[in-house]
Amino acid sequence: MYWLSRHRMLLLTVLVMVGGTVLCAVAAGHYAWRRALGEESSQVQRQLQLYGQGLQQRIDRFGTLPQVLALDPDLLHALRVPPSPAERQRLNLKLQRANEVTRASTLTLVGHDGVAVAASNWDQPTSNVGENYSYRPYYRQALAKGRGRFYGIGMTTGVPGYYLSQAIEEDGQRLGVVVIKVELSALEQEWLSSPDVVLASDDHDVVFLANRDSWRYRLLRPLGADERREMLEARQYADRALQPLRARTEDVLADGGRMVRLLDPALPQPMLWQSLPLPAEGWNLHLLHDASAATSAGRAAALTGGAAWLALGFLVLFVQQRRRLAKHRLRSRRELETLLKQHAQELRTAQDGLLQAATDADSGLSRSLEHLPQGVVVIDRDLRLVAWNSRYLELFRFPMDLVRVGRPIEELFRFNARRGLLGPGPVDEAIERRLNHLRSGRPHMRESEKDDGTVLEIRGNPLPDGGFVTSYADITSYKNAARELRSLADALEHRIAERTRDLDEARREAEQANRYKTRFVASAVHDLLQPLNAARMFVSVLRGKLSDPAQQQTSDHIDAALAAQDAILNSLLDISRLESGSLQVRVRAFSLSPLLETLAREFGIAAQSRGLQLDWVDTRAVVISDEALLRRILQNFLSNALRYTPRGRVLIGCRRAGDQLRIEVHDQGPGIPESLQGEIFEEFRRLNDGVEQERGAGLGLAIVERIGRLLGHRISLHSTLGKGSVFAVSVALGRADEVIAPPTAPVIATEPSDDSPLRQCRVWSIDDDPHVCAATRALLERWGCHVELADGPQGAVEIASALNVPQLLLLDVRMGQWHGPDLYEALCKLWQARPPVILVTAERDDALKAHAAENGWGFLLKPVRPPALRALMTQLLLRHRG
Repeated sequence: MYWLSRHRMLLLTVLVMVGGTVLCAVAAGHYAWRRALGEESSQVQRQLQLYGQGLQQRIDRFGTLPQVLALDPDLLHALRVPPSPAERQRLNLKLQRANEVTRASTLTLVGHDGVAVAASNWDQPTSNVGENYSYRPYYRQALAKGRGRFYGIGMTTGVPGYYLSQAIEEDGQRLGVVVIKVELSALEQEWLSSPDVVLASDDHDVVFLANRDSWRYRLLRPLGADERREMLEARQYADRALQPLRARTEDVLADGGRMVRLLDPALPQPMLWQSLPLPAEGWNLHLLHDASAATSAGRAAALTGGAAWLALGFLVLFVQQRRRLAKHRLRSRRELETLLKQHAQELRTAQDGLLQAATDADSGLSRSLEHLPQGVVVIDRDLRLVAWNSRYLELFRFPMDLVRVGRPIEELFRFNARRGLLGPGPVDEAIERRLNHLRSGRPHMRESEKDDGTVLEIRGNPLPDGGFVTSYADITSYKNAARELRSLADALEHRIAERTRDLDEARREAEQANRYKTRFVASAVHDLLQPLNAARMFVSVLRGKLSDPAQQQTSDHIDAALAAQDAILNSLLDISRLESGSLQVRVRAFSLSPLLETLAREFGIAAQSRGLQLDWVDTRAVVISDEALLRRILQNFLSNALRYTPRGRVLIGCRRAGDQLRIEVHDQGPGIPESLQGEIFEEFRRLNDGVEQERGAGLGLAIVERIGRLLGHRISLHSTLGKGSVFAVSVALGRADEVIAPPTAPVIATEPSDDSPLRQCRVWSIDDDPHVCAATRALLERWGCHVELADGPQGAVEIASALNVPQLLLLDVRMGQWHGPDLYEALCKLWQARPPVILVTAERDDALKAHAAENGWGFLLKPVRPPALRALMTQLLLRHRG
C-alpha cells in the first residue's frame, strides 16, 4: 500500500509539472507572438505608407504635364488640319525636346481616329508615329471623360509604363489626345534595397510592379471572363503569362494585416501581408514581410514561460526534499562513516597481503604477480624494491645480483641510464625527475621506445599507505600494426587522389571535345547553308522565267531536293544545339486542338498526294509544354508515318493517362522489329521499308528523343510486324484558365503588284559569299527592286555615304572579321541615318534573334524562302513609311 501511494503521488507530481509547463509555454508564447506580430505589422504599415507616398509623388510629378501640353496651339493646329511632312517633323522635335526636359519616357500626340500624329521617339526603330492606339483605354477615357490613366506594356516598344492622357478640345469638341508615358522601373530598382517583397497590383489584382522578377505578372485572385476579355482587347500585358499566386491565409490581424503561407518551396516560412489602397490610381500596394522574428519571439517566450513553471515546481520539490533529507542526514552520515572504515580496512589488508607475499618470496619474485603479461615492480614509501615478476626482469634484462628486496629504485634508474634508456640530457636530472614523480604519488601513463625498437606502455599508480606500483606492457606489435595501417591509408589516399586527377582530366578532355564537336557542327552547317541559300534563290528566279510546264516541274524537283537538304542540315544543327544545351525552351499552357488541326491540314495534303488518308481526332485538352518543340516531335512522327505507310491511313489523336495526355500517331506500315526499336532513335538509323525516293537521313527520331529528354516528355513506341506502329509522346495536362491567347499572326504578303512597296525600292545586300550576293540581286530585281549594292562588307564600307542611303538593307551576320550588327552601326555613321535592316543568317542564336526584335530589325534564317523574305521586306517598308 505504501509503494502504491508513493507511485500515485509521483505520477500526480509529473502530470502537474508537465501540464503546467505546457500551459505556461503555450500562453506565454501566444501572447508574445501576438505582441511582436502587432509591432511588426505597425512597422510594416509605416513602411508601406512611405512606399505609397514615393509612388504617388513620382506619378504626381508628371500629372499636370498632359494638361499643359493640351493647351499648346501647335498641337491643336495639327489636330485641326492634317500637318504637312515639315510640320509633322517640327511637332516631333518639339515633343522630343519637351520629353528631354521632363525626363518622361515618351510623349505622343494621337488624332481623333486613334492614329499617332507625332511622338518624341519619332527617330527610334520603335517609333509610335503612325501606330493606331484607338483600342487603348487611356485614349478612350480621354475622349469620353477628358483625361485617362492606364498601366500597360507598350505594343511598339515592349516596355511597360503608366500612360497619362488629356483630351485636346476646341469649342467643346475633342479633337485628339496627348499622352505621356511614365516608366516606373526606376521605382522597382529602389525597392530592391528592401529585404521585404514589395508589390503593386492594378484594379484586376494583377501584380505589375515588384522588386522580385518572379512575382511580376501574378494574379492575386482568379479573373472573370469579362476581365480577361477586357485585358486582351486593351493588350494591357501583351503576351505575358499571368500565373496565379498561390497563398493560404492562416490568420487575420486586428489592423487588417494577414498571416499567409505561400505555396512556394522557396518561401516556406509564414509571411505578414499588409496592403495599402491608392484610390487616385485604383491600385493597391502590398508588402510581404518575413514574420519569423515574431515566431522566434513567441518561441523564446514559450521557453521562458515553461522554464519559469519548471523552476517553480523544482523549487517546491527542493524544499520538500530538503525536509526529508534533514530527517535522514544523521543516519546517512553514520552509514557513510561505517562504509569508509570498512573500505580502508580492506585496502590495508590487501596491501599487507601484497607486502607479505613479497616478503615471503626467496629472492623478491612474487608468485602472485607471475600470471600477469606485463612487467610489474612494487616499491615502498622509501622508494625501495618490495616485489617484482619475471616479465619485468626480461623486459629490462637486469643482472640477477642487481634486483633484490630493499634495493633503492634509484640504482636501477642509474643502471638504465648507463645503457641510454632514460633518453638524452643530463643523467642526474632525469633520475631526479623520476624520483620526484614517485614521491608525489600521482598516477601516470606514457610510452617509451627502446633502442631495439621495443615500445613500452608504462602505467604507475600510488599505494594507499605510500609506495608505488608500476607496470610495463610491450605494445610493439600494436604500434607496428598502427604504422602499417597509416602507411596503407596514405597509399590509398595517394592512389585515390591520382585516380581523381585522372578522372577530372578525362572529364575536361571529354567536355572540350564535345565543345569542339558542337562548334564544328555549327560552323560546318553555316558554311553548307551559304551555297544552299544561293541555290534556292537562283531556283526561285529560274522558276519565274520558265513557261514550259515540264521545265517548271523540273525546277520544282530541284527546289524540293534543296528543301530536303535544308531539312537535313537543320536537323544536324538542332542535334548540336540539343547536345550543347543552348536550345531555349518556353514552356507554357496552351490548347492542343489548334496544333493538331494545323498538323492535320499540312500533312493531309502530303497524304493525299501519296494516296493515303490522314485522320485526326479533335480534343479540348490543355497541355503544358513548349509548343514549337512539341510541334517538331509530332511533325517527325507524322513524316515517318507517311513515309513508311504504302497504303491505308494515318491517325493522330490523344488519350488521357492520369495527369498526363498521351498524343499518339498510328500508321499502317510494315512495323518495326523489337530488336530495332531502340536503335531507330539513334542518329542516321533508318529502316529500309520506306518509300525509296523519300527515305530520310535518319535524324528525325534522334531529334525527337533529345527534345523529349529536354522537356521531360516520355517518348514511347508500340509496333506490330505487318500491322503498323504507334509513336506517342506523354505531356502534362494543364488548366484552361492558364492559357494565354497567342498574338495575331502577321499578314503574309503576296507576289508584288505594280503598287507594291518593293517596286523601285533601293536595296543593299551585304554578304561575304559572292554566289549569295548574285542570287539575291537576281531575286530582288525580279521583284522590281533597285539593287544599288550586292557585295561583301568591305565594299559596302568603301562606298557608303550620306548620298546613297538605302531604303532597306539585307545583312549577313558572320562575315569573317565582320559581325553584322557591328557593321550596321558603322554604316549608319557613314550614312548619318538608320534605314530598316533584315538580318539574313545561318546562326540559330536565340540571343541574336531577341536582339533583332528589341531593335525592330527583321530576322530570317538561311536558307531563305523567297516568299518569307518578300513578306518581311514589305512589312518593314510599310512600317518605316508609316
